[in-house]
Amino acid sequence: MADTVTPSTPVTVDGPQDLVEAAGMPVGTGLVKPEYDPRLTNEDLAPLAKQSWGSYNIFAFWMSDVHSVGGYVTAGSLFALGLSSWQVLVSLVVGITIVYFFCNLVAKPSQVTGVPYPVMCRPVFGVLGANVPAVIRGLIAVAWYGIQTYLASAALDVVLLKLFPSLAPYADVDQWGFLGLPLLGWCSYAVLWVLQAAVFWTGMESIRRFIDFCGPAVYVVMFVLCGYLIWKAGFGEIDLNLGEVKYKGMDALPIMLGAIALVVSYFSGPMLNFGDFSRYGKSFGAVKRGNLLGLPVNFLAFSLLTVITASLTVPVFGELITDPVATVARIDSTFAIVLGALTFSIATIGINIVANFISPAFDFSNVSPQRISWRMGGMIAAVGSVLITPWNLYNNPDVIHYTLETLGAFIGPLFGVLIADYYLIKKQVVVVDDMFTMSPSGRYWYKRGYNPPAIVATALGAAIAMVPVLWTDGPGMHTTAQYSWFIGMGIGFVVYLALARGSRVPQGD
Repeated sequence: MADTVTPSTPVTVDGPQDLVEAAGMPVGTGLVKPEYDPRLTNEDLAPLAKQSWGSYNIFAFWMSDVHSVGGYVTAGSLFALGLSSWQVLVSLVVGITIVYFFCNLVAKPSQVTGVPYPVMCRPVFGVLGANVPAVIRGLIAVAWYGIQTYLASAALDVVLLKLFPSLAPYADVDQWGFLGLPLLGWCSYAVLWVLQAAVFWTGMESIRRFIDFCGPAVYVVMFVLCGYLIWKAGFGEIDLNLGEVKYKGMDALPIMLGAIALVVSYFSGPMLNFGDFSRYGKSFGAVKRGNLLGLPVNFLAFSLLTVITASLTVPVFGELITDPVATVARIDSTFAIVLGALTFSIATIGINIVANFISPAFDFSNVSPQRISWRMGGMIAAVGSVLITPWNLYNNPDVIHYTLETLGAFIGPLFGVLIADYYLIKKQVVVVDDMFTMSPSGRYWYKRGYNPPAIVATALGAAIAMVPVLWTDGPGMHTTAQYSWFIGMGIGFVVYLALARGSRVPQGD
């Protein structure tokens, strides 16, 4: 009889394990059964024989994911929306609580079954249809991989220009530019691209050293930077309002809702494929505790540190600076500038490998398990990250919002369909062995390997969510576009629920 929960009894290991055991080797080797179809199976995708992560490991994952230049700028930008500090904090608390709640929903199916996100999509989309969400999520990870590499390369540019001022002409896109990036930017991007690929390719020990350093290193630099600014300006200059308070009472509500939506959109990518990491949890309780520490607690602490640091740039430097690398660059010490900028660069590399290498590695491997290994999937993402010229996706606030809104429109429906199926249609019951069979009698074969209700719901949700993103001049569309993730998620959820209950989609036992 096929298993309905897990393929084997998890073997737990006491003590914290390293975050990047999520790569699949050596801890986390999948249990491949003889009856599993090779077209759907390799050791990276198969159910885990060991699940050893505790709360600390999940906390470490979120700490690494939050502590980036992108996270700093995002948190700081919320305090400059014209809201009072308490309104921003309420928005942050509500937004990150939503992320926490949704991450727990996504975490459970993968933790129970021991399979990554793309495999967990097979009961929903069909054993072949799961490639649709896998490719969409993989391509989104490629975009983020490129964006984070670009942000890290910008930090490296600061170091190079400080040490070698004569390079300034090569940092001018009008003089030495190609495809929107100056020559110095291309060189910095290439250096970091090769470094990340080399760390990833050399294996687990190299990645392990990076991750062990990255998350805490940013906190150290941030505390030192904050301490330096307090020393220069004094405690009395700390102000949690980074800009003029423009909205009060009910007038602030739409702005607060937009801030909440921005927080959820920022985390929508890792939230969707969080199963790639929660599968390693030795219990669902451990995953939830790790999420609590890593999301509400850690994110709020990081946000407060961010705004205190940013507010002190006004009395010290005479202007508000919300980019930590730009703040470091204003310090009158070459050593401090080099140390700070390099730390942010290296930390972003570590974050990138965890958040944006591992996800497409699993996603692309799912498309053709026997031809694309986990490692090869990651390298496909690395090559793709150059082809999309990510600096053009993140070069000004309008483009940043457009990028986040577009990604949210496609991620939202995938999330809604997955949650609707697992909790309301399957009622948290899945047949693990049937996720690895191409037999027409398999529970998740549906129609030639595809589940039409899931495909239709995803396409409809994404199409409707993209309307306000593309039709920015329409009445109320600019504001509505901020909620593209919520729109896509809601439509995907409702449409799938209606179609699945009216068709032959297997229900929970």
